[in-house]
Amino acid sequence: VDGKLVALPIFTDAPALYYRKDLLEKHGASVPKTWEELTETAQKVQDAERAAGNDDLWGFVWQGNAYEGLTCDALEWVKSFGGGQIIEPDGTISINNDKAVAALNLAKSWVGSISPEGVLSYQEEEARGVWQSGNAVFMRNWPYAYALGNGDDSAVKGLFDVTTLPTGGGHDTSAATLGGWNVAVSKYSENQEAAIDLAMYLAGAEAQKTRTLIASNLPTIVSLYDDADIAREQPIIPSWKDVFLQAVPRPSAPTKVKYNEVSNKFFTAVHATLSGEGSAEENLEVLEAELEDLKGSGW
Repeated sequence: VDGKLVALPIFTDAPALYYRKDLLEKHGASVPKTWEELTETAQKVQDAERAAGNDDLWGFVWQGNAYEGLTCDALEWVKSFGGGQIIEPDGTISINNDKAVAALNLAKSWVGSISPEGVLSYQEEEARGVWQSGNAVFMRNWPYAYALGNGDDSAVKGLFDVTTLPTGGGHDTSAATLGGWNVAVSKYSENQEAAIDLAMYLAGAEAQKTRTLIASNLPTIVSLYDDADIAREQPIIPSWKDVFLQAVPRPSAPTKVKYNEVSNKFFTAVHATLSGEGSAEENLEVLEAELEDLKGSGW
């Protein structure tokens, strides 16, 4: 921050599209490249499986609750449709546009069709629960779900793979929200030296490799993506490198201390749209006005 080191990264994060290899092969379907293809494929497989008696299967699960996770999901939809990043790096409020409307309208169409009505209360773990019990064709989630999905207690162990999130609206750019976790030492710590040593260890190659092997956390040290042990135990990690290198940041940098309010207003507007409480056009127009008021004379 302003040229000063305030934290050390211990792992990065970028979501991907999880898909059931066995179900796509069974029904002669390809891995979708666009959100529109995902919608069609999810419906096709869901309908066929239910006709065969698999009544609990859903086409697509994701994070629809009104919280930070919905900001991440919706940013990916909007950005991949060419609708911008809510607020651009220069501070311009860009969310009220036709491409963003189209993205939200498509997502709204999933609720009750390829996604359960309850998806509007799902966070990451609720989505993973449906997926890992074998009751979803596709899931949007973070890397941690990969190792868990291949656990001995998982109904989908060995039956799935991951790919980049789809593109949308005729655009060819995928968008995955940038995440990640850092460690820092409080300036009020009574044990500065020991705390700094611990932070350095947790951010180092040995600890990052251990977390990757155990929990499929994405390392921030680039050389670990070529590590033979990681490639053997977590074979998806090397291919995830391209996902996070193209990840899209949330607009926290331009909005600074106002980001939490920005995100709250955004996910509230998106959730209202998905719930049928006002149209995407109406809700984004109101959101734009609220963000302008919040911005005032500047971020």
